[in-house]
This record gives sequence, C-alpha cells and structure tokens, in this order.
Amino acid sequence: MPLETYVYDSAEFLDSEEAIAEYLLAASEGGDPNHIARALGVVARARGMSELSRTTGLTRPALYKALSGEGNPEFGTIAKVADALGYRLNLVAKSADASIAAAE
Repeated sequence: MPLETYVYDSAEFLDSEEAIAEYLLAASEGGDPNHIARALGVVARARGMSELSRTTGLTRPALYKALSGEGNPEFGTIAKVADALGYRLNLVAKSADASIAAAE
C-alpha cells in the first residue's frame, strides 16, 4: 500500500490576525529576505491574492513571483505589500549593544 501524502499549505492555518502577526514576526526574526517575502506571500494567499492585487496595483502573477521566496523583489514591492496587509517595515537593533553604539 503506497504512502498517501498531502500538500502542506501554511496559509490554511493563518485563520486569525493574531496567528498572522505571530507568523510574520517569526519569519522576520532571522532577517532572511527570501523568507520574509515567502511569509508575506503565505499571508497574502490566506487573505486573498486578488484583493491584494487590487490594493497594491500589482498583478497577481507579479505578486506570486515577488512573494515566492525564489525571486528578488524590490524593497518597494515588499513595503507596498506589507502596507496593504496592514503592516509596516520596522528596523530594530539586534542587541542592546548595537543600540548604544549607534547612539554614540
């Protein structure tokens, strides 16, 4: 008897704003731009890619490509998508030492 497998889609589990916020926070903590873009894509699919396309003015194919984690989307595209999803990009110091060094 062959092993039956299913496609796993994270978007199916992002069923609340709290879950989405935690998912994006976890995705952004590593700082990997591809991982962040992919996470935004998962959230976009959970909320509806068509609505995001209308809000941002970007085509669905362009969004799928930019948010696949495989492409190299422009920073402006990522910022526009984050804004349309109700988030803003925020830079934080990696450590307290970095904050102090920047202030000096």
